[in-house]
Parts: sequence; C-alpha cells; structure tokens
Amino acid sequence: MAVIIVQASRLSLNDIHQTWLHLEHNLVYVVVLSAFVLVGSTVYFMTRKRSVYLVDYACYLPPSKLKVEHDRFMKHCKLMGCFDETSLVFLDKILGRSGLGEETCAPEAMHCLPPKPSMEAARQETEQVMFGALDTLFANTNVKPKDVGILVVNCSLFNPTPSLSSMIINKYKMRGNIKSFNLGGMGCSAGVIAVDLAKDMLQVHRNNYAIVVSTENITQNWYFGNKKAMLLPNCLFRIGGAAVLLSNKSVDRLRSKYKLIHVVRTHCGANNKAFNCVQQEQDDVGKTGVSLSKDLMTIAVANKLINAKIKPYIPDFKLAFEHFCIHAGGRAVIDELEKNLQLLPVHVEASRMTLHRFGNTSSSSIWYELAYMEAKGRMRKGDRVWQIAFGSGFKCNSAGWLALKNVKPSCNSPWEGCIHRYPVQLSL
Repeated sequence: MAVIIVQASRLSLNDIHQTWLHLEHNLVYVVVLSAFVLVGSTVYFMTRKRSVYLVDYACYLPPSKLKVEHDRFMKHCKLMGCFDETSLVFLDKILGRSGLGEETCAPEAMHCLPPKPSMEAARQETEQVMFGALDTLFANTNVKPKDVGILVVNCSLFNPTPSLSSMIINKYKMRGNIKSFNLGGMGCSAGVIAVDLAKDMLQVHRNNYAIVVSTENITQNWYFGNKKAMLLPNCLFRIGGAAVLLSNKSVDRLRSKYKLIHVVRTHCGANNKAFNCVQQEQDDVGKTGVSLSKDLMTIAVANKLINAKIKPYIPDFKLAFEHFCIHAGGRAVIDELEKNLQLLPVHVEASRMTLHRFGNTSSSSIWYELAYMEAKGRMRKGDRVWQIAFGSGFKCNSAGWLALKNVKPSCNSPWEGCIHRYPVQLSL
C-alpha cells in the first residue's frame, strides 16, 4: 500500500487519465482481480488462527476440617484394620519422604471409621470441588454461566452417569447448545489435554467462552490392600481441583492474565513399559487401586536421557521460560526433572510448595503452582510460563503461556492467608 501511494503521488493528471482509460478497456480484468482480493481477504479473516486468552482461573481450597496430619493419617490407617504391619511401616516411610506437609486434605468420607467410599460420597466430593472452584471463578470474572459456550471436564478415575460435565450444566443451568466434553482415564496430564481441546474448539466457535474443569476423585479410589505399588497413591494424592476460563474474544485481552502460546502433547502408549507404568487394577485378593510401577521415574524423565551412552543435548529451557509449573506428582519426580532439565531450585519452588501444602491434586496441580507464583508477586508482563504435566498412558503434555500484564493473585486464591509462610524448609 505504501509503494502504491508513493507511485500514485508521482503521477500527473495525464497519467491518471490514461490509467483510467486503460481500466475501462480491461473491465473484466479489474472485476476478477477485485473479486480475488475480496475472496482472499474473507478466507484469511475467517480461517486465521484466533488468539486464546486465559481470563482467570480458580483453585478449590478445602475446609480446614478435612486436613490430614501425618500422625492422624497413620493412626487412621491402623484403625481401619485393613493394612498389615509391613504395609503400615511402608506407608509411614513413604509419607515421611513424600514432601507432603501437615495441611493436605482428604475427602470427608475418608475421615470416617470405617471409611465410606460410596457412590454418593464420591459425588459429594466431586461436587464440592468443582462447584467450589466454579463459584469463585464466576464471582471473580463476572461471567454468567449462560455466556459459556464450551465446557471441558477431566477426571481420570470417577466417571458416573450422568457425566461430571452434565452435573455442572445442571447446577448452573447452562444453555442448551453448549459444547460439553468429559475426559476420563487420562491421568494427571489431562488438564493440559483439556486446555488443548478447548483451544481447538475456540478456533471453530468465534466470540466464545470456554471453561476447563480439572479434578480427581479420592473417595472411591483409596486402596485398602497390602500391595506396595498400589499403596503409594494413598500417601500422595489429596483433594483438589481447578476451573479455568478461556476466551477468544479480542475485547477480553485487556482483562486477561495470559495468552496461550503453544501446546505440545506426547503419547508414549506404543511402548509397553510406558503403557503399564501407571495402571488401575485389582490385587491378588480383588481389591482395586492404582499401581505405580518402579519404571515410572525412568519413563517420566525419558528413558533415552538416562540410558544413552552419548550424553544428549539438553536445551537451556531457562532461556525460553521464566517460570515452570511442573506437575507435583511427588518429591522424587520433581527432583529428577529439576536435575534432568538443569533447572535451579527457584524454578521448582512452586511445585515443591504445592506438593507440601496441597499434596498431589492430579491434573489441577499446575494451577495451584501458577497461583503460588502470582501470590509471590513474581509474574511480570511478558514473562513466559511452561506448564508440564505427565500421567498414565504414558503421556507428557506441555502448555506455554505469555503473561499479558503484571499478574496479581485473584480473590480467594488458594494461597491466601498462608503465602507468607512459604517457601518452607523441607527435610532431606
């Protein structure tokens, strides 16, 4: 356009007249060219990639009555009467090394003696978590439930009928043409998968809001047997969940916290060892639980990095991202990723403190970690965040975000009232 304007300014009146006569004699050419430009412009604006903004998110904060101190946990396990002495010693040992603090929470049904892992109790737990996070999200954003056109819910181990997404639609009386999805059995990395699905939907449905709800159910997935590989989740997993509001509306950029830059999904399910490293199964006496293989750590940090004869090149990820949200799967997992990705202690601080305060909340842990950074006042405009999650399948999924402003913590942040105590010194 600039070149055309410059050239046009140099034309004399006679040149302009001659050009007009030329166009009159080539009317068909002019019409075809104009139509081509119009159609091309229309196709570009209709098919161009739409920006996806993270308006806000909310993490569920369990009530203090559900806290499980270490001594109380062990006392409760003994009184259940289902664990033998060897298992009790193992539980105590793992809990002491887990990196979990004294304020993690378990669902109400597990505080009963004997525990009550019923369908009704599981529904109540899930409703408390999902509705608690959503109530906060709607209040903080002033978005009405009927304004939401896309809903994606992920929960790996609890998938009742009607679905969890239907429970949300019924609770908030959402509109009838909402595009709803319910992801099950996809493990701790499903939160990023849900974001990816919502992103793809927002590319198709213009001028829309999408909500992603990530949670896991503890009530019906507590293991009451004595197989060590299946006892580990009892020590690590705790109640938690998050609700995320995404938008493709350009007007929402000003009030949004982040812009989604990229999502990468890697599935190692073709490898048998990777496929079997996290699996829900029954033990020899028919008790159901989730088995964590001893190969989990090897798979999580990539077998080729550990066993390679020639040391592979590892990029300096610190040059690409200022902040890291590594899934708080356990202390050993965070240790290995810190080592293999060559990160500094400050880069994994949010993961360690989330594990300490809330335990492993599965797919929602990366949102508690992001909230930690915001509560610490570390998120500045232009900063880049890498969320890394991994889980059964075996899958490793990543999301990259760009901070659109100096991000402050939202109202009712899960770290409200306790962030001044962190970071805490963890025992070796």
